Formats: sequence, C-alpha cells, structure tokens
Amino acid sequence: MPDITPRTSDEELTQRLTHVRYPRSNSYDVRWVIENQMGPNALWLLEWLAPALGLDALRPCARVLDLGCGRAMTSVFLAREFDAQVTAADLWVKPDENARRVAEAGFADRVLPVHAEAHDLPFAEACFDAIVSIDAYQYFGTDDLYLPTLTRLLKPGGRIGIVVPAVREEIEGTEPPEHLKEYWEPDWWVFHSADWWRRHWTRSGAVEVETADWLDDGWRDWLLWCDVVAEESPEEFHRTMARQVREAVQADEGRALGFVRLVGRRK
Repeated sequence: MPDITPRTSDEELTQRLTHVRYPRSNSYDVRWVIENQMGPNALWLLEWLAPALGLDALRPCARVLDLGCGRAMTSVFLAREFDAQVTAADLWVKPDENARRVAEAGFADRVLPVHAEAHDLPFAEACFDAIVSIDAYQYFGTDDLYLPTLTRLLKPGGRIGIVVPAVREEIEGTEPPEHLKEYWEPDWWVFHSADWWRRHWTRSGAVEVETADWLDDGWRDWLLWCDVVAEESPEEFHRTMARQVREAVQADEGRALGFVRLVGRRK
C-alpha cells in the first residue's frame, strides 16, 4: 500500500507537469507515471528520442526491444503511440508484475514482458526492427565489446536509440567537478558526453552513428521531475533518491549534468 498521502491534487499536478516539449507524454495519467517511475521521467526522454530514431524504425507493427524497461512505462508508450510490437526486457522487475501493468493499460496484445540480463539476451539474430533503452544503457553499454553483441539482434539497417544521464563535457582526471564533489556517487562515472558516446559507438564498427546530442535545458526537466517525485511518490525509497539527485542537479544548474541522445543504424 502507498505510504504517503498525495500532497497535490491530480489537476494541479497535471498542470505542473504539462510540458510543451512533450505533447504525447502530457496525455498520460500523472499518478500512473509517478507511481511507476524509476529515475528521470522516462516518457519525456523517450519522446525526445523518438524523432531521431525515425518513423521507419517505429512504423506500425515494428518489432522493438525495450531494453531495461523498468516498470514497462516506455513499452506501453511505444505500443500506444507507434503501434509497435514491444518486447519489454528487464532484470529487476518481474515479468508478471509488468504483465499486469501492461494489461491494465490495455496493451497485453502488443507488449511482451520478459526477464533478461543485458549480457544474456535470449533472442534470435536480426529479429528486431529497433532497440530502445531509456536511462539504463549506461549501466552495461560502456563496455567496448557490448554494442556488437547487442546489434546482432537488429535487422540490417535497423536502429538502436538510447537516452542516458550524461555530462556536457567529458570529465578528465579522477575527480568530479568541484561544485559536485559533495553529491557525486561512484556509479556516476558512467555519465559521459555526447562526443564520448559517438566515438564509443563509432569505433565499435557495429553501427553508423546518426545522432549524438545534448538535451538543451534537460537539467530543468530533471529538476522539476525530482521535485515532484520527492513530494508525490508513494515509495519512500524513490522520494529519498529524488531528493538526493535534486540537490546535485540544483547545485549544478546545467553546467555538467543532463541527458544525451544517441542513435545508430546497424551496418
């Protein structure tokens, strides 16, 4: 059962989170999004990714792997907005839980939840038109050998698109920026710049990089979302995490922290 009473009415919360940059996401129930979040606003980030991924990758009935889907919000988004057939793969969230969530959303016929670890994906070669990963790829994809093993699942010419927390410029040396030292977590060293990601994917030889860019003012979206989650999430763990991340993002004010979008086409 939820362990917090909502502080804001649904109408006020909807108004607060209505964002001109994310018209598709604006149509989703804000309580549903808050209750199923596991980090930054995944629907906002996926909506930013979609135009770069391209309509051919997200055409009706396209087979899409949602890698690290969490509680399958992004999978529902892909099915609802683009009529995709989605395989919702996650290690930490049980498929039965996601199956219930997907069925309640009305997309049981288009989203298949599976339990899978990113290095042991039980899928045939060339079986997906697109691979999508939102706020997850940074935890397993910085390995130089990973992308070629993943893109074997794409049809030739298929696209992979990710959005990850990132840094504006690559951090040199062994220390974080001075203004972030008191907030920095060891796992934040997986945050890299758009140029780093472009080079990382290009030298793999697996894809032709089509997009590698920075979300302008993405830190403001991140800050707003952290504020809302810290106040309204039904889970104490997520409220605490949101407050901690909020402190870092607020102190940074866009100098270093934000989001990178990356799209590559299988050669």
